[in-house]
Amino acid sequence: MSRVLRILTPGLHQLLGGEWLAGGTALTLWVGLLGLSLVRIQRFGTLATGGVEGWVAILTLVLVLGGVLGWSLHYGSPGRSGPDGKARVSAGGPLWVSFRRNRMAVAGLWLVSAFYLAALLAPLLAPFDPAFQPAFVGVGEGARLAPPSTLHLMGTDQFSRDIFSRILFGARISLSIGFLAVGISVTIGTVLGAVAGYLGGWVDGVVMRFVDMVMAFPRLVLLIVLVGVFPSSIFLIIVALALTQWPFTTRVVRGEVLSLKEREFAEAAKALGFSRTRIVFRHLLPNAMAPVIVAATLGIGNTIILEAGLSFLGQGVPHPTPSWGAMVADGRDHLMDAWWIATFPGLAIVVVFLALTLVGDGLRDALDPRQGKGAGV
Repeated sequence: MSRVLRILTPGLHQLLGGEWLAGGTALTLWVGLLGLSLVRIQRFGTLATGGVEGWVAILTLVLVLGGVLGWSLHYGSPGRSGPDGKARVSAGGPLWVSFRRNRMAVAGLWLVSAFYLAALLAPLLAPFDPAFQPAFVGVGEGARLAPPSTLHLMGTDQFSRDIFSRILFGARISLSIGFLAVGISVTIGTVLGAVAGYLGGWVDGVVMRFVDMVMAFPRLVLLIVLVGVFPSSIFLIIVALALTQWPFTTRVVRGEVLSLKEREFAEAAKALGFSRTRIVFRHLLPNAMAPVIVAATLGIGNTIILEAGLSFLGQGVPHPTPSWGAMVADGRDHLMDAWWIATFPGLAIVVVFLALTLVGDGLRDALDPRQGKGAGV
């Protein structure tokens, strides 16, 4: 296949060579995003002058298209030759090779990536403004509680707002909160767990008793108290979720460090006179990150569920900012006459949580050397 054709149709070369997943995904992204750009071309001017979220959508579109094109030109199917007879170079290492054996985990990764991509491209994908309420609440575009149709793919709510648009913009809130809260909690828990496990003694005792104290409080009650005491905001939700999740990571990292610090490589580093900081952060933590990565992946799903629960109880993201949990709460009084208001955001929560669980299970199997197929094998 000529280089010009490979530039025009990224992924097709890999698809013809037997790489159905990678080639099909690349070609789908390329065709879909180019089509989206053509359909929404009139929005680019508004997005460019509309603030940070508009530039994020434009930059995401450019980066994904550039990434797909670069991948298609430089990588191919592992261990196979393409139609041109040239050998391909595989993208990804042993971890990816092991991970992709689990088809359910790959499907979960595809779904999670699709949701995050849709969230970043929400200003381009959404057919309507998520907070727009027509002045005339009647039929057609201004219909109140309109069922799913070609105009409103997922119907409208009691304020005539488009459900599909609100789910796309709500994904930005729910998924971002999950990612940032888990990132903060993993950082705190990893540092405290490594320090407690390596130093031991009274330091370990103080840290772990504090961990026990935090874990003793019912998490949902503690979150409601934190959110209720301070003015509600997205930043507060992220901090509150992060500060109630780090103890679980601390326990995992501490157990790994306690085991690793007795190994030969840790003793050798100590005998060579390396500082404690270097031993912990250069030798112990890199070898203890496998369970942390799995815990973080599963933690994102749990955090999204908790955020949805807070929003459902009215203690989450303040209105009118769309959030999946708040959308479910908005539809609880209309389950019989307008089921779509709560059903579609509820399904989004379920699908994302299930996909993240599948990815976590796949990472656990790929990173576990005892399975005989991990990254280190």
